[in-house]
Amino acid sequence: MGESQLKEVGRVTHYFSKIGVAVLELSDKLSVGDRILIRGMTTNVEQTVDSMQIDRVDIESAEAGKSVGLKVEDRVREGDSVYKILQ
Repeated sequence: MGESQLKEVGRVTHYFSKIGVAVLELSDKLSVGDRILIRGMTTNVEQTVDSMQIDRVDIESAEAGKSVGLKVEDRVREGDSVYKILQ
């Protein structure tokens, strides 16, 4: 996958291992249904955004500057970059 197909949309600021949820600080818009890649030194997770929450309330999309909770399919780490996969 070429870098030109990826657009950075945020960064992982926290990870709750017991429930498999990452907190993302967004630098761009992210919506349910988007394909994302979370990448870091030892992280490489690709998945579809199935659900997002702000303050435990389900949302369909969030804008830059928001912090959202996102269910992730594998372990991620604080500081990992989050990219939207562009078609």
